[in-house]
Amino acid sequence: MFTKVIVAEDQDDINNGVVASLKELGVSDIQHVQYCDDAYLKIKRAALDQKPFELLITDLSFTADHREQKLSSGEHLSTVLRKEFPELKIIMYSVEDRLQRVRHMIQKLGINAYVCKGRHGLKDLSNAIKLVDNDKTYLSSNISNALRPSQDLEIDDFDMLLVEKLSHGLSQDEISSEFKMNNIKPSSLSSIEKRLNKLKLDFKANNAIHLVAKVKDMGLI
Repeated sequence: MFTKVIVAEDQDDINNGVVASLKELGVSDIQHVQYCDDAYLKIKRAALDQKPFELLITDLSFTADHREQKLSSGEHLSTVLRKEFPELKIIMYSVEDRLQRVRHMIQKLGINAYVCKGRHGLKDLSNAIKLVDNDKTYLSSNISNALRPSQDLEIDDFDMLLVEKLSHGLSQDEISSEFKMNNIKPSSLSSIEKRLNKLKLDFKANNAIHLVAKVKDMGLI
């Protein structure tokens, strides 16, 4: 079992639960921080002292406050650490359950496990820690489809935003106006129509409502 673990989580109650789970597993050296920058500095310092951390458990999203951060998310933190400390094991512990996001974390960033917070979150986290300690990958049951070949349809951030706006009941005209107001490009009505038509073809959707339903069913938004 891991002996030295760092937890990056900005919510005290969740932080306490994670630390308690680690203690139950017999982890002797547990440190926790509320900022990604602090996690990075502690991991860097430990490596320089030749007493490296073996595992990082981090949230994906951190609430912004008065303190300016260079690393503002668990994704950013994991990206930097994976390059500098490839031996460090990383578990993402988050409420985010979009399959595309999960797949990106596992396949592109190389994290070792993705655990969804929730009713059984701490139990799943304990299972993930045990498996990652044995060099295995873990996904919570509700996102286990993320790595299956059938989930091969991809939409980028703009497409997800576009479909989310549709799911909120906005018309194409209203989406175009909102994008122009917020300087999101492309924002012209014709560009949005073309993008939606392509998405409907890709997802074999009959109309915009059908597209939203399909994208939601696949966990992409």
